[in-house]
Amino acid sequence: MRQRLSSEPDRYRGRRRVPTPPRSRYAAVVTTAFVGAGMVALGAAALPDAKSVDPAVLDDLRQASVASQDATLRADSADRASRADRSETKASTEQDVWLLPLQGYDFDSAYGMRWGKLHTGVDLVAPEGTPYVAIHDGTVTKAGWFGGYGYTVIVKHADGSEAIYGHSSALTVQEGQQVKAGDQLGLVGATGHAYGSHLHLEIHVKGEPKDPVPWLQERGVDIKMQVEAFYTEVAAS
Repeated sequence: MRQRLSSEPDRYRGRRRVPTPPRSRYAAVVTTAFVGAGMVALGAAALPDAKSVDPAVLDDLRQASVASQDATLRADSADRASRADRSETKASTEQDVWLLPLQGYDFDSAYGMRWGKLHTGVDLVAPEGTPYVAIHDGTVTKAGWFGGYGYTVIVKHADGSEAIYGHSSALTVQEGQQVKAGDQLGLVGATGHAYGSHLHLEIHVKGEPKDPVPWLQERGVDIKMQVEAFYTEVAAS
């Protein structure tokens, strides 16, 4: 390289050189510029003038939107109806529950003639103080002393039938009280005309006694075998 002589004029004196940007930054700037321009061009081409849109296309879009909203509303309505049906079915099932009056008893003295008289119920032998419960939903119409039955609870059911629970040692409900199947009514005892501690259970329909065994079997309860169909179905499900 030839050295500049001191007598030669300096052609670059007074000028400022602009620094060259790094190669990578320069490439990025150029690339971004090209990509941005391309996107603007594509966007302009993809968005047609509103005046040029076919009205039939707009109608189709509006109809599709309305149909989608209708389908959503129908689905919501069907879901609400399904939930309501399940609630009603559950409530109906709960109202139809029939249960055993107590657990772990010995079945004794069936319905029928005994000592020349009609024994109008069944006797379920259990230790004194054993809790017993309502076999079905109903209203307590009697809770107190009831002659030869001793301390007794009578529950009237919605179908008009009545359940009589006799010879209790103590009562845990009051007259006029609403009870559900499985609610405790009292404790097994031997009050009144009783021989040994047991629960005397009677079923009356229109004021007439019925044999509790077949009557309860029709409602899913086998009082002799100590089986409740309701809980059997729940366990199976």
